[in-house]
Amino acid sequence: MYSIGVDLGTSSVKILVMDSNGQIVKAITKEYPLNFPKPLWSEQNPNDWLDQSLAGIEEALDTIDKSSVVSIGFSGQMHGLVMLDDSDKIIRPAILWSDQRSTVETNYLNNTIGMEKLNAYTGNIAFPGFTAPKLLWVKNNEPDNFSKIAKVMLPKDFLAYKLSGVFATDYADASGTLYLDVEKKIWSQEMLGILGIGEEVLPELHESYDVIGTLTQEYAKRLGLNESVKIVIGSGDQACAAIGGGVVSHGKCSISLGTSGVVFIHSDEFIKDPQSRLHAFCHANGAYHLMGCMLSAAGASKWWVENIQKSIDYDLLFGEAEEARIINQLYFMPYLMGERSPHNDPDARGVFWGLNMSHTRGDMTRAVLEGVAFGLRDSFEIVKGLGQNIEEIIINGGGSKSDFWCQMIADVMHTKVVKLENDAGPAYGAAILAAVGAGVFQSVTEACGKIIKTTEEYVPNSQNEMLYDQKYETFSKLYPSLKDLFPQIL
Repeated sequence: MYSIGVDLGTSSVKILVMDSNGQIVKAITKEYPLNFPKPLWSEQNPNDWLDQSLAGIEEALDTIDKSSVVSIGFSGQMHGLVMLDDSDKIIRPAILWSDQRSTVETNYLNNTIGMEKLNAYTGNIAFPGFTAPKLLWVKNNEPDNFSKIAKVMLPKDFLAYKLSGVFATDYADASGTLYLDVEKKIWSQEMLGILGIGEEVLPELHESYDVIGTLTQEYAKRLGLNESVKIVIGSGDQACAAIGGGVVSHGKCSISLGTSGVVFIHSDEFIKDPQSRLHAFCHANGAYHLMGCMLSAAGASKWWVENIQKSIDYDLLFGEAEEARIINQLYFMPYLMGERSPHNDPDARGVFWGLNMSHTRGDMTRAVLEGVAFGLRDSFEIVKGLGQNIEEIIINGGGSKSDFWCQMIADVMHTKVVKLENDAGPAYGAAILAAVGAGVFQSVTEACGKIIKTTEEYVPNSQNEMLYDQKYETFSKLYPSLKDLFPQIL
């Protein structure tokens, strides 16, 4: 039996076929355009997602027994706003997670409605990337489009709707809309009133491993699959990546060193940060999680190596950084695109601090990598302050290819770091959820226990831990000292 995971990313969709033993049989990636019609805007055409997803599934199944496919599950970029009218036509291009146009609406929610109320209604506060500020932006700036709304959905839910005909979402992905009461797992009536929408335009809510329907006749025929193929709703990319990494029990944490950096902590109970520095979301296994997101992680190293050094030789530059001393009085604030967790400051900017004539390129590269590690530790410290004991960090993403960086993370966090044997990302998590929905496994926990394996292990170095603690103490004072000097986004 085969299950298919579809991961709808920002620049491409990844299709992964997994057998009943958790082995990846085929993986296909299809790209589509990302549009920037104005500064700070980012949009996509949802039909591009559908076209390339279908093309990818067709290609992935080219050499596979299609009659053995039992389920399809979804992962996707979070927070995006997709709006359909009463004829199921797309009203306007989807507004993506990275879009920053809704600063005014975000400030209105946080300052006029108030963070305390938002936290009470949803467990979170407003960020420009979330869906609710985007809806308010459309209401304020495109009233004709707002009046046409018959369905509001998240990106991966658009695919699930097209393939199944069922209008649905999952609790974990819906947690990032800012109109779900995360603790109670219901739409927040208070937030719907603030946004000026009714519950009738929102999808039905499910656990991420739920079967919402089966493949429609139209798409079963096109793909050569049985109409009995189950459509499993899946979840947002971060929750799916955590499932694909086995972060499904107490004491488990994952760190993603992708373009952005994510600290993801499983929690059996609903927990929220009283100061709203972390996101408090539902998890794709039916539990909850805390999540801190920094906007520039491996993206900061890519900027430094490729844009500034005009190089692609990461091994050379990272090797120079490894030779540099830890205590060198040089720091880097990695806020190249503003910052989310824990500062929630779109005006924050990147800064090298402490440069002198003795510093080398290796010192500066080390500072960039350390700055990302310290930024992740900011979220990690909040988690520990909430009483969560983290026993192990599962690391993934492009930055995890560097053993030096992985060891640095272990030393900075004072926690063992392990790599995955199969770091296939959110598409793998979506396939696991699809397999659970089809009954291949009885639960997400059982599936992960059977198929997720780890390889390399990085144990904290006690001497380095002490040195990084000294350096982190200074790093943590830089943002509060400099925040009033950052130029504001107009």
